[in-house]
Parts: sequence; structure tokens; C-alpha cells
Amino acid sequence: MSQTDLLATPIEYLKGVGPARADLLKSELNIHTFRDLLHFFPFRHIDRTRFFSTAELNENLGLVQLKGRITTVAYAGEGRKKRLVATLQDAHGKVELIWFQSVRWIESSLKIGEEYIVFGKPTLFRSQYSIAHPELELVSAAQGFAGQAVLQPVYSSTDKLKNKGLDAKGIARISFQLQEQLKNQLPESLPAFFVQKHKLMSRAAAFQHIHFPKDQASLDAARYRLKFEELFLLQFGLLWQKRTRLSKYKGYVFGQVGVHFMDFYENQLPFELTNAQKRVLKEIRADVKTGAQMNRLLQGDVGSGKTVVALLTMLLAIDNGFQACLMAPTEILATQHYNTLREMLREMPVQIRLLTGSTGTRERREIHAALQDGSLHFLVGTHALIEPAVVFQNLGLTIIDEQHRFGVAQRAQLWAKSKVPPHVLVMTATPIPRTLAMTLYGDLDISVIDELPAGRKPIKTIHSRDAQRLKVFEFMRREIALGRQIYVVYPMIEESEKLDLKFLHDGFEAISRAFPIPQYQVSILHGKMKADAKEFEMQRFVKGQTNIMVATTVIEVGVNVPNASVMVIENAERFGLSQLHQLRGRVGRGAEQSYCLLMTSDKLSADARVRIKTMCETNDGFKIAEVDLQLRGPGDISGTQQSGSMDFSIADLATDGEILRQARQVVEAIFEEDPSLERAETRQLVAAYNEVHKHRKNWSRIS
Repeated sequence: MSQTDLLATPIEYLKGVGPARADLLKSELNIHTFRDLLHFFPFRHIDRTRFFSTAELNENLGLVQLKGRITTVAYAGEGRKKRLVATLQDAHGKVELIWFQSVRWIESSLKIGEEYIVFGKPTLFRSQYSIAHPELELVSAAQGFAGQAVLQPVYSSTDKLKNKGLDAKGIARISFQLQEQLKNQLPESLPAFFVQKHKLMSRAAAFQHIHFPKDQASLDAARYRLKFEELFLLQFGLLWQKRTRLSKYKGYVFGQVGVHFMDFYENQLPFELTNAQKRVLKEIRADVKTGAQMNRLLQGDVGSGKTVVALLTMLLAIDNGFQACLMAPTEILATQHYNTLREMLREMPVQIRLLTGSTGTRERREIHAALQDGSLHFLVGTHALIEPAVVFQNLGLTIIDEQHRFGVAQRAQLWAKSKVPPHVLVMTATPIPRTLAMTLYGDLDISVIDELPAGRKPIKTIHSRDAQRLKVFEFMRREIALGRQIYVVYPMIEESEKLDLKFLHDGFEAISRAFPIPQYQVSILHGKMKADAKEFEMQRFVKGQTNIMVATTVIEVGVNVPNASVMVIENAERFGLSQLHQLRGRVGRGAEQSYCLLMTSDKLSADARVRIKTMCETNDGFKIAEVDLQLRGPGDISGTQQSGSMDFSIADLATDGEILRQARQVVEAIFEEDPSLERAETRQLVAAYNEVHKHRKNWSRIS
């Protein structure tokens, strides 16, 4: 039987499993085959390198391992205090082993006179050391899997599995059985030259030592080998895909910087570009000159000036005879982009229109006609842009904002509106840690605007408890007296929509009582309102007709009111770090000092405390994103669950950033030395990638 066939063997055929246990392994742990069990790694190892004697016991010790013979077994106490007590004797003395639960089963399994390995925490009571509910193993039985590893593996289990004898130790037994069965049948997945060049442990040895290491060094080497292989092959696939795209998909050439670009740059820019914006523009201009399709991710913190970079890129398209479009995930954000761009272009002969679900039939016909005859240069909109009726004369540039909110098929529909794939600029205001960006967007080029415009004051973030609400109201009144405006945001979570709307309306009523008319004006905004009602309330706030906007996270993106200087976030503990940072970015857009007040209850979870503390300590979105990655893992950040790239079996982007960087550098060097993948050694790596790729569940391109 080949190795591939052997690993595909159903798990019920492994010795010690059988049909009943197999059904539980499948339903509880998703272990269906030998391969699944091989990749079901222990979450920690217990150091069993040392045996203590009973003479060495003291109360300051943690978990200890002893070896001795059971000399007595008896019950002690009465009623609820009844317990089973066994005596373990070694050459230096004795220790009591005590059980308060499952005593009949334990009593029946203990063998007087037999030698046991005991593991547990010793305590001292009336000059006698005892260990409550110790782990117990017959020395004769430990010659199997436990006898092979001084670092004992600990596997995740469930109550149902434990009832079938598959607790952590039971899973270790069948894992050891699998290792025995696979001996000499687990060939290399990487070419020999590559393993030798990068000083990697062999694949067979890595799987042996990741489960049953002989020491810490072998465990570390096994982890490194398996993590490096996983991340190397991921990056190999992403960069191979990128090179294939660059060679296969020719792009329009934006060869000249023309009058529109220069006029705006020299005469219309409302402020001096930051060095980061200038650097990103150079990267974009270099891309669009090559004749290959640009596929670039533009990361920039809230307020960093991505929109101006997008506009200058759109003007490049016009100067070279092409149209451009910008697609945003919500009507509010699309409208905000449209208003911003229209204001910037007010002195220029550039036609720009807005297309959303609310656009009327007559206006739609006008837009469709202007797109087809080429008189409309820029189109801004929502999903409405991908409708079949939207036909461009010459679409050369597509800009997608907050792209993770769109599905792959939706983005592809937009690109299909041009005979030659248009240049693509993907923008996100959600800072993404470099390790995550290299994985999520590994086949895109990445630009980062890591500098805020001059004159912006850092937002002061303050943690306030519910008991301090009257002080918060007083602070809000002082800010309003200075002519400022305020957001008060309530959580909106789909699973409890009715409850959250009640929260919102209760909050609106409380704010209205504390800030009564006619002295104060309060608006309300939430996603369940009709589009025209939302727009009415938003415009009242934008024009300064209302002092306070009580809203849900519908204002998370797309609202730009420079006069708003205070953001109050209610139940801040219910928000993730990324969302808190996005909400905070709605203020701090003017010249005045801005504030973000995080309102919470007194009872906070450990993670909530870290989130609140992080927000109060830094305004740096990338630092916040790193903490978010540590707290949540990569799977849920920026909606990345859509990506199969997150389907790791051992690598962890929160902790393995350095290994990822090393793997990326190795891949980049390979493609630089052999761009056409013609060398025999490179073809071996391609074959290795294809073989492993067959067994990956979901490595899909998401850009």
C-alpha cells in the first residue's frame, strides 16, 4: 500500500479504534482518516524527564512524578467525606493517593503489589504527604507510548470521547499506534536538496517528535519543520499564482501623467501629501506602466488619506483614456466617497456620478448611457455597479474599498466589465498585521500609508464606568458649549437585534432627557431605517443642526464630520478591537482635540480588559491589529474566514511571524533565481506543492 493510500485509510481500521470510537472521533474531532489523526497535534507536553523520591517532596513543588508500589488500598471517612486512600511506597518512604470521585471504578482497577508511575501535586496534612486524584499508570503498561516519550503529549478531548476511553491519554495511545503503523512508510514531502539546504528535520522524524519527542530540542525541531513547510508551501502557491497572473493577464498601460493629474496635484490639492502618500503613488504609477495588471492592496489607518491617493490614481486613468469606478460595501460609505470626490473635483472638467440601490430609474438610465458613450469618467457606487445593465465604454481602473465585505464572485463580476482586466486597487482602513497580510493578500502587492496628515492631534481615549455616566454627560455638555458635536454608539449584533434596538432606543430616550430640546438637538441612526430617513438624519448632523448622533455601528465607516470631536461607545466591552478603532476614527478629523470615551460595566472579562487597555494606550492601528491577532487569532480578523489560507494544521500567524518571514524570503529567492520554474530543483518543489495541495481543504485565492 502506498503512503498516500495508507494515510487515506478510514480511522476505524486503526488498531484500538473500531466503529464506535471512530464515529465519535469523526463527530467530535473531525478525525476521519489516518491523515487526520496524524495532523491532530497535542496542545502541550508534560515534562516527565524526572522522577522524584518521596523524600524530596515539599509543598512548594508543582506537579511531580513518582514511581513506587501500591501497598494498601482502603476507604476512609463516612458519608460525603468518604474517600478511597491508597499507599504508594518507594525506597525512601510513602505517600497517600486519595480519590473522592469514581472511587469504586478506581478501587477495582488498582493492583496491590504492582509498580506504578504517579503524577500529581503533593500537599502536606498532619505531617503526611498526599496527592489527590493523581494520574496513574502501571509501569508495565507504560512501556508502550508513554515509555517512548519523556515529554508526554496532551491532546484535546471531549466528555463523549472520555466515556469511550479516549481521554487525552487514550488519544495518545491510538496516536502512538498510528506512529508504529507508519514506520518507514512516511516519505518526504519536500525534495532532499531542500531539506538539507535549510537544515530541516525529516518529515517522518518531525511527525514522530511532534507527538512523542525524546527531549525539548527534538520537539522544537519538529515544530519548526512542520510550521516552515506549511508556511513555505502556502507562500510558494501565492507567489506562483501572482507570477502566473502577471504573465497571463496583460493590463492597460497608463503611460503618461497628463493634464488632469497635474492640474489636480499642482492646483487643487487641499493639503500637502505626506511622504507615505507620495511613496504609495510612486508604487502605483510604477505598476500601471508595465503592461501587466496592477493588483495592489492599499492599507491605511483611518484618516491617513487613502481617498486622495485613490483619486489621483483615477485621474491617471482619465489621462490615459480610461474610465474608473469605486465600489464600496454600504450606501453610506459610497455616498461619502462620492461627496468627497465631487468636492475635490469641483473645479475640474471631470464627470462623476453615484449609483446605489436608491438611485431612481431615470437617473440610472442617464448613468448607463453616459458610461457607454464615455462621457462619464468616474462611477462611485455599491453592489449596484456589478449589475448587468452597467456597461463601461473603457473601464481601466477598479477601486474596491473595504474589500473583505465583498464576495469573490462579486469582485470578479466587476472586473469582467472590461475586455482586458482593469487595474485593481483594493483599499482597507482596517490595519492588518504584516504576517496576516502576507497570508491573506500574498499574491497582491502591498502599500501602506503609515503616516497621518500634519496637524492632526492624537485622539484621547478614556475608559469610563457606568457609575461615571453623570460626569460623562457633563463633559459632553462642555464640548457642545464649545461648538463641538458628539457620537454616541450602541452595539448592534445580529443574534440579538430586537434587544439591541431596545438598547438603542432606551439610550436615545436617556440622552434626550439629559439633553432636552430646544437647548439640544439629538439625532438617531440605525440600519433598520429606510435609506431616505438615514440620509435625512445624517445630513442634519453633517450640517451641524443636531448636537448628538445616537447610532449603531452603521456609522463605523463612511461618516466624515470634522466638527464631531467626541465618540462615546456604550457597552464597549461588546466590541472587538478592530471595530473600536474604526469607530474612534470617526472623530479626530478636524483641528480640535478629540476624545473617545469607552463606557463599560464594572465586570469585564480578561480579554475585554486587554482591549480597553490597548485602546487607551495607543492610536496606532497596526499595534492594535497585532493585539487583536493575539486575542482572536487570524480567522475572524477582517472577515478572513472566507479564506482557505487560514486553514492551518500547525502554523499560527499570531506567534509564527518570524517563520513566515523566513519562508517568504526563501520563496522570493527561488522565483528570483528561476522565474520561469525551469530548473530541475524548482520543478521538484512544484511537484511537492501540487502533492501537498491535493490534501489541503481550502487554499483559495481571495483577492
